[in-house]
Amino acid sequence: MLTLLKLLQDGRFHSGQEIGDALCISRSAVWKQMRRLEAEFGVRLSRVRGRGYKLTNPLALLADPTLRERGLPDVWPFYIYETLDSTNTEAARLLTAGGEPPFLVLAERQTAGRGRRGRVWQSPFGVNVYLSLVIRVQKGARQLEGLSLVVGLAVMQALRASGLGEAGLKWPNDILVQGKKIAGVLLELTGDPADVCDVVVGVGVNVNMESESGIEQPWTSMRLELQHLIDRNDLVCALSRHLHGYLARHAELGFAAFQEEWESSHLWQGREVVLIAGTQRIEGLVLGVDHVGALRLSVNGVEQRYSGGEISLRLCDDHRA
Repeated sequence: MLTLLKLLQDGRFHSGQEIGDALCISRSAVWKQMRRLEAEFGVRLSRVRGRGYKLTNPLALLADPTLRERGLPDVWPFYIYETLDSTNTEAARLLTAGGEPPFLVLAERQTAGRGRRGRVWQSPFGVNVYLSLVIRVQKGARQLEGLSLVVGLAVMQALRASGLGEAGLKWPNDILVQGKKIAGVLLELTGDPADVCDVVVGVGVNVNMESESGIEQPWTSMRLELQHLIDRNDLVCALSRHLHGYLARHAELGFAAFQEEWESSHLWQGREVVLIAGTQRIEGLVLGVDHVGALRLSVNGVEQRYSGGEISLRLCDDHRA
């Protein structure tokens, strides 16, 4: 299937004879492979008698040689998979099997992608970036403070460098464009957070996705915003370079060094919000974040601080749970 997709990814017509020769199968078997491609990978095909088959929407597949040529191994080792349940889950499996951080896990699609608060991260084949970076934290709790916010900053800056100058942050680690979610971050820890532990940094970016019925909040993608096909290999390299630089600086200086930069990119600074923590709902005015990344809210005129993975934030005119 991957060989077939690589042949078709240019979006041009390819004859049944050409496809059959490439796959070493008969022309009658080509038709079956096309049906399987649509059923298993969710891609759409156009068929024209006398011209052959083409993808309705071109793809930009991840390619090991391309990533190597563009210097990804100089940042960290990486693994590419056609299909995974979750890149975070695979990263944890590699750690258990003796993998040494840092390393990067990439997938063309996820069958059980995860977002924050147990939500599903929609992960169709070949259109977005699903990556998990594994790092080792050796300075205890201090090196974990504000880590997810710094990752969000790095992702945002990579998107801005790719042409999305309006990308901004929503506490704690969502990236939005025009009020719509374009990327998110999920961190998972193994080991002792007070001593030495490994952190799986999961990042999902909507890249070339143009439609998806399973997302329950406003969303956008790089392609929708920029109106052209994005080379995901370029984006993976840009994300890696920005993550490498931001994480190295965070390990040395802590979150306080990023506090001002983070607040200057926070789209909800000074906005009235509803903070949701379980059944608790708290209304307040966003003041910013503190030196460890906790949210600062003015609640009835009194400053309160909040942090934690199960907290959700909504604007006051958006009361979705």
